[in-house]
Amino acid sequence: MERVLGAWWVFALLSALFAALTTIFARIGVQNVNSNLATAIRTVVILAIAWGIALARRETDGLASLDRRTLVFLILSGAATGLSWLAYFRALQLGPTALVAAIDKTSLVMIIVLAALWLGEPLTWRTALGATLIVIGTIIATR
Repeated sequence: MERVLGAWWVFALLSALFAALTTIFARIGVQNVNSNLATAIRTVVILAIAWGIALARRETDGLASLDRRTLVFLILSGAATGLSWLAYFRALQLGPTALVAAIDKTSLVMIIVLAALWLGEPLTWRTALGATLIVIGTIIATR
């Protein structure tokens, strides 16, 4: 399967699985704690895991040679991630898990549009149709 689809499919499916587990575990975890504190605790765990893997695999050699543009966009990505998590954890405290997750997943539609506008990635009729169906499905699921 990996040879046909490419390794990225395996990692994408693992990402989806872990994202699903993240939502379930977060919903349980934020019940009796401030959502910002919960996000801070989660972030420390992620930090330890990410640096642990990078250090164990000796993948930190290029750190000193990162160019300014790369560093700026990685920092912006980190800031966007942090803000997303803060909003997501608060939404999980306030709303039903499945509805919060459904609305959160409309980020795919936003990614499709932004990737076309900013990255010049193709916006095919199939991609546009898929994005439209995601929006329709989200509306149906959240009503």
